[in-house]
Parts: sequence; C-alpha cells; structure tokens
Amino acid sequence: MREDFEAKRGIARGDATPSAGKERSVRPVLSDGLSQRFIGNSNAFNSIIDMIEAIAVRRCPVIITGETGVGKEMAARQIHLTSKRADKVFVPVDCTTLTGQLFESQLFGHTRGAFTGAIDSTLGFFRAADGGTIFLDEISEIPLELQAKLLRVLQENKVTPIGSTKSYSIDIRVICATNRDLRELVKEKAFRADLFYRLNVVNLEVPPLRERREDILLLAEYFLNNQAEFYNEPPKQLSDSAKELLLKYHWPGNVRELSNAMERGYVLSFSDVIKPAVLPMELIIADSRQYPQHELPTLDDVKRRIVTRTLEYTQGRKIAAAKILGIERRSLNRLIEKLNISVKEIREDA
Repeated sequence: MREDFEAKRGIARGDATPSAGKERSVRPVLSDGLSQRFIGNSNAFNSIIDMIEAIAVRRCPVIITGETGVGKEMAARQIHLTSKRADKVFVPVDCTTLTGQLFESQLFGHTRGAFTGAIDSTLGFFRAADGGTIFLDEISEIPLELQAKLLRVLQENKVTPIGSTKSYSIDIRVICATNRDLRELVKEKAFRADLFYRLNVVNLEVPPLRERREDILLLAEYFLNNQAEFYNEPPKQLSDSAKELLLKYHWPGNVRELSNAMERGYVLSFSDVIKPAVLPMELIIADSRQYPQHELPTLDDVKRRIVTRTLEYTQGRKIAAAKILGIERRSLNRLIEKLNISVKEIREDA
C-alpha cells in the first residue's frame, strides 16, 4: 500500500518517466474540465513544492496566502493530488458568493421544505467533499456572524443540514485561501480569533510572479502551447524583444495576468512570432517608463512609441494596427498626424 502511495506522489509531482539527469519543472494538476499544470523552476517555486509534499501526507488544515492571481487554488489542488485523498473529490468553494441562508445551504445542505424555495434536499459542499478535500477560497470574506457555524462544523466534523435535527459525520481535508492578512482582520474583530487558530495550523505563502522571474518565460511558453492546442494550430514563439518586456514587467496580476497576456498575444499575432505590439498596453507603457529620472518621457513620447511599434509590427497596415490598439482607424490617423509618425518610412523599412 505504501508503495502505491509513493507511486501516486511521483505522478502528482510530474516525476513519471523523467528524462535522465533532468529536473522536472512541470507538475500536473487536475482541474475541472481541462488539464492544467503547476509550473516553475525557480528556488521560490521549488520551496513551495517541498512544503506541499511535506504537508500533503498529513490531514492538518492549511491556509494558503498570496496576492490575487498567484495560483492559490493550483497549490491547493496540488496538495490534494499529492495526498492519500488524490483519488477522491476536490471541492472548491468561492466564499465571496456565500451570504446568509445561502451560506448554510450551500455548505451544509438543507432538507426539502426547510425554507421558501427548498424544493429538494441537498447535500451541501461539506458532505459532497466527504472523503476528499474542500477548498474554501477567500475565507476572509465569510460574514462574521456565519463564522461560528463554520467553526462548529470544523471542530465536530459533523454537519447538520438546515431543517434537520440529524447530524452527519464527515471526513474531509480543509484548505483555505486568502489574499488578506487574517491576523489583522482578527485584531480588527472582522474575523473570529478561534476560527483563525483552528484553521491556521500550516500557512503556505505563494510568492508573487515578480519574485520568481525565472518562471515567467516557462509559464509564458506553457500558456502559448495551450492556445495552440486549443485552436489546433502550430505553436507560436515569443520574439526576443517580447521576452524582454515580459521579464521587465512588474506583473501586479501575477500568473493570471500573464496567462491573459499570452492569450491576447496569440490571438492578435499574424505570424508564428509574437512581437511586443500585440502584447497588452500595460506592458508597453511600463517599458516606456524605463528612462533615467532626468529623461522621463512625456505622454506623447509613450503614445508615439506604442503606435510606432504597432505599425512596425503590421508593416504599416493601419487597419490591422487600429485593431490591435483597440481604436478606430480615424483615431489612429489623428494620432499619426499629431505625433508626426512617418508611416511611409515604416513601410519602406518593412
């Protein structure tokens, strides 16, 4: 049995049939509908994996923290997949959508006729997750008056549906996530201290993308390959200048923002090489800020650089450039005239 479990852990880490002498940096994670991967090769990423492997074999609650878009749910799924519960259900719950009676009903279930609109009995997320893992995303958003009911369920490992006097025992692993500081919320009396200490056995912090820059191009390539697979087309590659932009950018939206940027670049690219002009405006504007302090660009300087780069990419085709920039052609013509951009020279260079 132990050998079977170790084999499962190996598959969960992506160690199945590795190339000789090569460290695996791609670890599969199951998700609803599509196969996704938990990817990285930086020291920060490998530290996360080491911690996940240490806590996955235990049953203790885990709070995953980190900025929006860093991949907290992906980390939770990796914990589940690396655990003895890997062949059981993983139930994600968005706590921001749960309020009042809906909170109790969704989490703990209800009996038929328990309240107006209760046409049929329901299990609720906790009983549905029995034997597996429940992931409470944005746990900090649960209203204070409802936190006591959640605490009781976690302490007793029993659920009582609304409208019922019967309790049902449950066997679940609880993983929570938040992008807020729960300790500060406890001090502000916006989060129950007893619930916090019940949940905060292990804290796993997922670092922002800007602190694991070695993973940026690896992730970008993965997202582009996903797009190629989705559209059943040959893969596209990033140009050197596009790679440079990605590595310079601050990524406030983290991995989710990078994924969206790669989807935009793939869709808007006319060739199999993705250039800066088709990347989100935020990246190009941020790059334009890389001036010495005594040479700060004006707004027109930034606009000129963006429009020029886009026209260079489209080889002077205004309609295509306007589409990429998200403006009408007439607006583009006015910008070209105002910024004194020579479309003729751009076409000749192309």
